[in-house]
Amino acid sequence: MSAEARVYLRPVTRRDRQEFLALMQQSRRLHEPWIQPPLSSLGFHNYLARTHRDDHEGLLVCCHESDAIAGVININNIIRGSFLSASLGYYVGAPFAGRGYMREGLELVKRYAFHELGLHRLEANIQPENTASIALVKRCGFVYEGMSPDFLYIAGKWRDHARWAAYDPRPTLHP
Repeated sequence: MSAEARVYLRPVTRRDRQEFLALMQQSRRLHEPWIQPPLSSLGFHNYLARTHRDDHEGLLVCCHESDAIAGVININNIIRGSFLSASLGYYVGAPFAGRGYMREGLELVKRYAFHELGLHRLEANIQPENTASIALVKRCGFVYEGMSPDFLYIAGKWRDHARWAAYDPRPTLHP
């Protein structure tokens, strides 16, 4: 394990419910108005069910030192065929914010998506006012592609999003 490897990824499981929900409850103020993570047992159940579909991966960013859940990165709407693309959703737990864990986790997710899932493109759609999230994708090599007005319905309102993308650096095609 290198000095940089402070985190690892693993799939979310039913056993994570209590720790996951406690972390999300503790992080509510950090997440609003950017996202609405599961905050109840029913919400977690529905989220977990979504992670079992072929077009979704729910990954936890966990600390090597303690195995604690530091954050979540979801690979959503995975499309195969000639598109080989997916969108990302992610959020950090408040106690772990600003410590670089999500940067490390997002780099691991990029490698996993490109090398294990065989994807070509990952897209992150971020509300323009969410400067912390934009800084994260910039540090991870995502490129700004433009604005998408009224892109996602979050917290009772259609919200504009800036579209950022990362591409598989390998030059070969693998559809």
